[in-house]
Amino acid sequence: MLTNSSQYVSDKTAKAFLLLSISYLFFGLLLGIIGGIQYILPPFLKEQLAFQKTRPLHVYLVISWIFTAAQAGLYYYLPRIANRPIYWLQGARIHFYLHALVSFFIVACFFLGYFGGREYLEFPPLLGAVILLSWVPFAINFFFTLKPDYKNAPVYIWSWSTGILFFFITLSESYLWLLDYFHTNIVRDVTVQWKALGSMVGSWNMLVYGTGMYVMEKMSGDNKANRSPLAFFFYFLGLTNLMFNWGHHTYIVPAAPWVKTVAYVISMTELLILGYIIMKWRKTMTQARKNYHNIPYRLLSYADIWIFLNLSLAIVISVPSWNYYTHGTHITVAHAMGTTIGINTMLLFASVFYIIQNENKPVFERSKPTIGWGILITNVSLLLFWSSLLGSGLLKISAKLNNEVFASIMQKSQPWFKLFAYSGIAIFVGLFLLIFTVYKTLAIYSQKKQSVEEELVTIHSLHKVSEERT
Repeated sequence: MLTNSSQYVSDKTAKAFLLLSISYLFFGLLLGIIGGIQYILPPFLKEQLAFQKTRPLHVYLVISWIFTAAQAGLYYYLPRIANRPIYWLQGARIHFYLHALVSFFIVACFFLGYFGGREYLEFPPLLGAVILLSWVPFAINFFFTLKPDYKNAPVYIWSWSTGILFFFITLSESYLWLLDYFHTNIVRDVTVQWKALGSMVGSWNMLVYGTGMYVMEKMSGDNKANRSPLAFFFYFLGLTNLMFNWGHHTYIVPAAPWVKTVAYVISMTELLILGYIIMKWRKTMTQARKNYHNIPYRLLSYADIWIFLNLSLAIVISVPSWNYYTHGTHITVAHAMGTTIGINTMLLFASVFYIIQNENKPVFERSKPTIGWGILITNVSLLLFWSSLLGSGLLKISAKLNNEVFASIMQKSQPWFKLFAYSGIAIFVGLFLLIFTVYKTLAIYSQKKQSVEEELVTIHSLHKVSEERT
């Protein structure tokens, strides 16, 4: 029988990924604040860090937070699910060092002005190949540690498997523009690029949602929900959306009409998810009030609210006649921010605090008031932030319908931009409280663990000396 120390040898690597992920989030937020200030004060840091650098840096770091936090959770959960050590411990370490190294070079390239690639991947393409390579040991560890029996596996195993598989597919597709067949045809190029990146969002959603489902199962003790026909119905519905609903990004591209038709029909299937959320809304809110003291559950409840708000917005902007007006406005940005912060970040912090609660409960309990304030400030500020983006987007649509000039639109949008910047700063404050708690808790845990280990070594040494003297 394996002991905890031998079975969970990958925990140290999981915590390294955890610290790296919240570092991505911290610096991503910091650059987001700088970009927000530059939106209302263009000269701010224009010479040192212009907006064309802060934006792609912010996007890359926030996406890295999502992927890396999900990977941290998987490295922690896999041995506990499989009841065996991680398959390739050295591979997990190789993954970490490759991941950190490529991030360093990507950030350096952005600062030095070396751009390449497309949206989300605006760094030299060679670094994209290194990212793909870094995921190989992660995939090996996932499949060989779990050895999934998909016939009996819970839905989160399916979700994680899909997320990993589609990351490899979508990242590879996103570099098809390097081939002349795509690069020389603008319609083909844009269509394939949005197909790749739209599905890549689906791949990280699969990793995040799978993590959320696993944490919910562990907290509730209900092993049946993630094996129910309803859970798999929504999984396959989500998989269908991952593969096909990216097309609503290309309504304005003169591509084949069937692509747009399929995208629209698939996007509208999200109404089923919305209907299900509304149906169970009262039960969700009752459970949220009952379990408000439980930090991971509180974060999952806020994520549920943001799923409702953002799914409603997603359905609206997927209607072709409405998409014509919303595309290219801040309404699209509102959808992205609501998903990234309201859904993904809340779900990932539920996983992060679930891990910390398991590892160092006394310190976690003392940190609960700070965490509670961080969650509240983040979600209230995010609602203002989201509303400011919707407001400026609607203003732009109104101005477009009235044929107003761009300068007039920007002038009228200033109050919304100010709310955007100030609420963005408030989001930073709220999330910083959560980030600081994670750093502090893990640091205290590591120091105490090291002290205990040193004390045990000292006792062992003294015992050995005593035996020798005897």
